[in-house]
Amino acid sequence: MKKFVTLTLAALPVLTSAGITTAADMTGAAPAPVVIESDRVGGVRIGYLDCQIGGGFGYVLGSAKTADCAFTSVIDGEPLDTYSGSIKKFGVDLGFTTQSRVVWAVFAPTAGYHKGSLGGLYGGATAEATVGAGIGANVLFGGTSGSIHLQPVSISGQIGLNIAATGTSMTLQPSAI
Repeated sequence: MKKFVTLTLAALPVLTSAGITTAADMTGAAPAPVVIESDRVGGVRIGYLDCQIGGGFGYVLGSAKTADCAFTSVIDGEPLDTYSGSIKKFGVDLGFTTQSRVVWAVFAPTAGYHKGSLGGLYGGATAEATVGAGIGANVLFGGTSGSIHLQPVSISGQIGLNIAATGTSMTLQPSAI
């Protein structure tokens, strides 16, 4: 009898835990959430950033020019959002350009936009060739929050006599109203 009581006491924790496990399995727990990833790459296009770049000279190893930009939302009724800043180039930059224009498509992870969200520092590269009228390509990434991005490649138009292949940075600050 003593052996029987000892075996029963030894088996009691195993039997009890099996009952608890069975009871836990029988609860009506909600199924695990399913994560569905979006098949969109680059987010949602929320508008356009149109920048007027000031004219100036390229000084062999670079240049610095002012930038006045306006963000236009694709959502009807949204007010125009303006920015000021500068574009700095470091590398081969020879010649002179008058005012130029650069237009970027703007992307965000969702369709929302908050005033001033495009402010920040962007970095990348630029290649330009101008004889009279010319074109350039800009590849810039960055921004303050990292959640809103400019279309990585933009085309610019300008007038002057210039050739450039540079590393480029652009700083934007929301303009005062």
